[in-house]
Amino acid sequence: MMATAMAATGAERAVLEEEFRWLLHSEVHAVLKQLQDILKEASLRFTLPGSGTESPAKQENFILGSCGEVGVQCILDQPAVSQQWEEQPMAGRGASGRSRLTLTCCSTDQVKGVLTLQGDALSQADVNLKMPRNNQLLHLAFREDKQWKLQQIQDARNHVSQAIYLLAHRDESYQFKTGAEVLKLMDAVMLQLTRARNRLTTPATLTLPEIAASGLTRMFAPTLPSDLLVNVYINLNKLCLTVYQLHALQPNSTKNFRPAGGAVLHSPGAMFEWGSQRLEVSHVHKVECVIPWLNDALVYFTVSLQLCQQLKDKH
Repeated sequence: MMATAMAATGAERAVLEEEFRWLLHSEVHAVLKQLQDILKEASLRFTLPGSGTESPAKQENFILGSCGEVGVQCILDQPAVSQQWEEQPMAGRGASGRSRLTLTCCSTDQVKGVLTLQGDALSQADVNLKMPRNNQLLHLAFREDKQWKLQQIQDARNHVSQAIYLLAHRDESYQFKTGAEVLKLMDAVMLQLTRARNRLTTPATLTLPEIAASGLTRMFAPTLPSDLLVNVYINLNKLCLTVYQLHALQPNSTKNFRPAGGAVLHSPGAMFEWGSQRLEVSHVHKVECVIPWLNDALVYFTVSLQLCQQLKDKH
């Protein structure tokens, strides 16, 4: 009887080992192929059509709710995304881009204007700001020879490229030998995808002196007035533009001076020291616009992370 039981146990073990070998070879590679396809689609959202390709422009209208003191309408002008995918190198953007987004912000309130996002860079800005104190109209525009890189988009794209690179080196001819090897690969891919998602969902918390020292302040012609600060960032699937109006605190001011710490968005009353002056934020104007392809990318990240976790759970 014991011999029969041992034989049955041996047979069961053989069946389990065969099932595990099938899982390592067939199911793992099926999931990896699915992951590559999803991430290639995500990668498309971060690139622009190559030079020499023309796509019909697609225009969509988006109504933005009030953000701080601004309520705007945004027009998105985006060429259709090419379905052809090319792997991009980690470093640099390449000689040409793949799509062009124009964000048009129109408002009868304090702010109106146009921002043009091309790939991972703001290539143009044309913004009018009505100063609350005297209703003077102030025009802000980028210098023609300057572009402002959105590091969040560039970093997210690079992390996606790295995840694709990891998966591409485990094609169908590769034989996984252990479950631990699959887990190690999934952990590495999930790390890149989590970093990509976090770059879009977690804007940097900056102090007001850090915003003042940013190269963005030197992008404008004419030069940005000394009583204005501008910040641009990505938050989830939105491009956000914030304008801070400042006033100097007099040396004999009775206000308790407390420098503000880092924040994504500072409030009126926030104070800081810049050079020999103590300054306070008097007004904050914020506008944001949903960028559909960023929303697509975030969905692809979530689906990919779920697939990775499901594969890990089987090993």
